[in-house]
Parts: sequence; C-alpha cells; structure tokens
Amino acid sequence: MITCNNLSKNYGQLKAVDDLSLEIKQGELFGLLGPNGAGKSTLIKLLTGQVKPSSGTAEVMGISISYPVKLREEVGIIPEQENPPSFLTAEEYLRFVAGIRKLGNVTGLVDKWISFFEMESNRRSLCKDLSRGTRQKLMIAQAFLHEPKLAFIDEPLTNLDPISQRKVKDFLIGYVKEGNTIFFCTHTLDIAHEICTRVCIIDKGRIILEKRGNEIKRQNLETLFLKAIQNE
Repeated sequence: MITCNNLSKNYGQLKAVDDLSLEIKQGELFGLLGPNGAGKSTLIKLLTGQVKPSSGTAEVMGISISYPVKLREEVGIIPEQENPPSFLTAEEYLRFVAGIRKLGNVTGLVDKWISFFEMESNRRSLCKDLSRGTRQKLMIAQAFLHEPKLAFIDEPLTNLDPISQRKVKDFLIGYVKEGNTIFFCTHTLDIAHEICTRVCIIDKGRIILEKRGNEIKRQNLETLFLKAIQNE
C-alpha cells in the first residue's frame, strides 16, 4: 500500500525527513510514533502529496506522490488540526465533501456519520460554532465518507472525549479487519499500544525502531520508546 525509497524533506538546514525507506502492506494498522518535531506530520504530508520531497521517491496504492490530485482522490486524510470551513454547517460540509468526491446516496452517507457520532443536535450548526471535539468528529467523518482502502490519520483522538475515543478506536480496528489499511501518526503511546498491528518510532526524520503487534503486547512500549530516543 505504501512504499518509500530514501525519502527526504529539508527545510533549509533542517532535515524533517531524512533518507527514510518504509513499506506498509494492506491490512496493517500502522502506528508512527515520535516526539514533537520528529517528522511524523511531514511524512504524512509527503505521502499525501501536500509537500514535495527534497529527494527520494514514494508510491501510495501504486500512485507516485508526484501525482497529488490523483493520490488524494483515493485516500482518506485526517489532518492534525481540525479545520472544516467555518461558513458551512456540519451537514453542509459533509455534503460538500461527498459532492467533490462524486459519491452517490449522499443523504444516506451523511446521516450515517451524523448518527455514528451522535451529532444530530449539531447538524445545522456552523462549523465555527462547534466545539473542537465536534470539529474533530467531522474531520474523521469526511476522511471515511468514500470508504477509502487507505487512510492517513494525524493525531485523531486528541480532542475527543473518552466515549468518542473508544468508538473511533473500535471503528479503526474493525476497518482494518475488513482489509483496509490505516497509517496512524501519534505521540500517545497508549493508543498505539492498544490498536496498532505494527509501530515504528521516528526521531530526527529517521526510523530508529520497529515493533510488531505481538512484540508491543509483550513489552512496555513506553520503555522501548524512551530507550530508543535516549540512544539517539
């Protein structure tokens, strides 16, 4: 689903992503962990065609990242910051996304996600008037509206209450079991420990440690994380 070959992104003297190679297969719930500024969000932006690499190549679902429009037609993306258009209502925003993606049964799809997140009372509220948690729910809904085979997620649970977090985690686990793939970016170790089938730790733009799901369960992820970062 994802192949990176010697991928790098430089901002002046800063190497945000440094000669990174990585392969993610179909059906993985892949977690990318790292401290603030490690390169997690930059890697997502590279893989979704939001920024151009300084060097190296990558393909997502067989599509080169040099074709960003085609790439973003296929994948779902949840950015780190929740930013639905302030001048649209919650329902209008989801209908707008469905229209851009040329989806059928728009009313059914919108109603499905409004119901899933229990947002009926917010359906006709302007996005600018919604809580951060509700805006986050909208961003999750828009990413999965077209049922993508691959979704990129950057810290999706930060603003959610515990009930909504549980609901989203269960959804992601079930979504992967159906044969889909999730690329999950976070610095919250508990979430990665709970739901990921594989984790990689990134620091200074380089992957410094990789663990499979069974290894995550046997070992203390926090200890592994701290040791890996300290060794760097």
